[in-house]
Amino acid sequence: MAERPAPTPPRRPAGRTPNKPGRGRFRFGLPRRRWLRITTLVVAGIGLAGFGAAVFFWISYGRMIDARFGGEQRAIPRIFGRPFEIRQGRALEPAQLVQRLNDVGYAERPKAAQPGEFTLSPGVITVVTRAADQVPSQTVKVAFTTGATPIVRRMTDAAGKAVDQVTLEAPLLTALAPGQKRRFVPFALIPEHVKHAVLAIEDQRFYSHPGVDPIRMVGALITNMRGNKKYLEGASTITQQIIKNTFLTPAQTPKRKLQEQFMALVLDSRFTKDQILELYLNEVVLGQRGPFAIHGVGEASRIFFGKDVGNVSLAEAATIAGLIQQPSALNPFRNPESSKTRRNLVLTEMAKAGFISVEEAKTAAGLPLKVERRALEDEAPYFVDYVSNIVEEKLGGLLTKSGASDVYTTLDLHLQRMAQEAVAEGLKVIDKQLPKRKQGQAQVALVAIDPRTGEVLALVGGRGYNETQYNRAVTTRRQPGSIFKPFVYLAAFEKTADDGTHDLTPATVMVDEPTIFKDGDKDYAPANYKDEYGGPMTLRRALSLSRNIVTIKVAEATGYGRVADLWKKVGVGTPALGVPSIALGVFEASPVEMATAYTIFPNGGELRELRPITKVVTAGKTASVPVTPPRRITRPETTFLVTNMMRSVINEGTAAAVRSSFSLDAAGKTGTTNDQRDAWFAGFTPELLTIVWVGFDNNQPLGLSGAQAALPVWTMFTKRALAGRPNTAFEAPAGVSFVEIDKDTGGRATAACPRTMVEAFLPGTEPPMCPEHGDAITSALSRVGTFLKRIIR
Repeated sequence: MAERPAPTPPRRPAGRTPNKPGRGRFRFGLPRRRWLRITTLVVAGIGLAGFGAAVFFWISYGRMIDARFGGEQRAIPRIFGRPFEIRQGRALEPAQLVQRLNDVGYAERPKAAQPGEFTLSPGVITVVTRAADQVPSQTVKVAFTTGATPIVRRMTDAAGKAVDQVTLEAPLLTALAPGQKRRFVPFALIPEHVKHAVLAIEDQRFYSHPGVDPIRMVGALITNMRGNKKYLEGASTITQQIIKNTFLTPAQTPKRKLQEQFMALVLDSRFTKDQILELYLNEVVLGQRGPFAIHGVGEASRIFFGKDVGNVSLAEAATIAGLIQQPSALNPFRNPESSKTRRNLVLTEMAKAGFISVEEAKTAAGLPLKVERRALEDEAPYFVDYVSNIVEEKLGGLLTKSGASDVYTTLDLHLQRMAQEAVAEGLKVIDKQLPKRKQGQAQVALVAIDPRTGEVLALVGGRGYNETQYNRAVTTRRQPGSIFKPFVYLAAFEKTADDGTHDLTPATVMVDEPTIFKDGDKDYAPANYKDEYGGPMTLRRALSLSRNIVTIKVAEATGYGRVADLWKKVGVGTPALGVPSIALGVFEASPVEMATAYTIFPNGGELRELRPITKVVTAGKTASVPVTPPRRITRPETTFLVTNMMRSVINEGTAAAVRSSFSLDAAGKTGTTNDQRDAWFAGFTPELLTIVWVGFDNNQPLGLSGAQAALPVWTMFTKRALAGRPNTAFEAPAGVSFVEIDKDTGGRATAACPRTMVEAFLPGTEPPMCPEHGDAITSALSRVGTFLKRIIR
């Protein structure tokens, strides 16, 4: 049988395919197989583009991170004080030495063994010094006396050999960036309990995650979905916080969060965990004090506790770590209870993480929260501003450059603390004397210098930098009032020396009584303080009692223009007019300017410009700041006469209250301006000159004299600053004659004069015999006659 041929399949229309099981069409009309190819290509393209973008951003972010965080991480510039000297016989309390050791980063240990460590024991501090300037490290035991004013009784080395002196490193006052205070501390010098406190509360898995923490992210998501907290739980790691605070805005958007996480991965890949944690501990914001944001645990330890970070306790470390979440709301100065609660939570988390035991946490949680309220003042912020402005104006804007710069200053941090204590104590007394007024609280300024060099040793510009940053020591110009009077007498004695006359000497007598002076065509009728007049008196007594009338008479006899010329030669403050009121200091000058002017007295007529900076080190190169040569203003002999007269201000004049608690030889002048607007005191010894001003910022009358308001501050400071120092006298120059005179008449003393003293004169200006008590024979006969009269009676 013949087979039939297979049927011919029907012809398909062009462009159509048969429907088969599993093979259909997409709505786009494309065959599935082709769609898969296209999709694969698109996905591959997107992936490749994404990979390229990721590589691009990884490299870009890497460069950005390297540029920001590469190299040594510390703020610049840095400003240092002068090195502190420990020497036998120095008045120094153990607590003060501990402060000085904290200032330079010495760590307290149970047994000091390494350089930069110290140990406390009753009456003794053992210090292992750091090697510096070719001086090797050594172990020194510093023993103190007991009593109200301890001194360094003895210093010995490890072998028991006596040590005369030990000099610590220059203390870092601050490291500044605009609006910030920070203090870089190397990772190795940050105590473990500080690191653990931060890790426990901020990022417990820091050492195990790659920069982001997926486990914490899931936990935060669950917590937020449950809504059992008043705030949204975050999941930012320490690495993410660094990125967010350094490069990104605070905007809470998915894009910003994704960028933060990606950059955190980059950062974690480029630095070790220790490097990242070091960076965080030195950069994290921990609060605000005055105009400054506090960055880093090193600065926070100083500001909150007055300690080097190496010496903070477990409780203090937990307090610092607790601030990270909300620095303002948890500030221990403003919100101590909230800060303490947060501190205890940190301690609990440290125990949970195994960093400390439960017992250690409980013990630390039971401690009171103690903060050092004046710690910001302890870093001499007014002085730092003063130095910053000088560097900016005179040294080429060094503080704004990107290179590392270290500015070494003359500030004695030990004296600075004493100045701040004296100001604080003095203001308490002043506040009690003043009624509550609308113009606010009285302000104060103090400038202390070494008159021999002009070096600024301490400077306080107000009652508190945290309250106001206005620097009254430098910026405020007020009438100096009576502290200008010594310059009037100096001009008078210069005239005596120039003219060869005998009219004006310290023993010259003038009548202290109401007097009308001529000011051009007008009458000028000044008055003494409290309208007190003493009749005839020597110029020494008139200066010691700050008599206005006699001082104007001296200016009149000298020539008002001559007094003005002398002040112009001094070259500080505003110009002074040659009119009668010049004698009362009616021009204006700042405390710093008056300190400059007063340097002529302990220096025999030579003016020393103030010197706050000794050197600047930039990129390893040292540039010494030139010292301005002293300027001769007046003769040594005439200047000594006035200095010698100012000793009476303290011994028996308006500042005699000093003598109840201060025994060293000193000279000075109280100052009170018209209507008691300003109170001044200028006082000095051969080695320390200090100016104090007290007044209101709005120039309203203070209502207190210089003796009432400024003198107590000067006394407290100077007494502490010079405690334990030997008494040093003012040396008289050649060409000064000393004669015993009658204190009341100013004449050469006779045996009959009841009150005598030794006075200094320019040769040839010595006074004649006392007019009231006659020559020696007459006075002897007078004494015999008086004796006979007593017998007859």
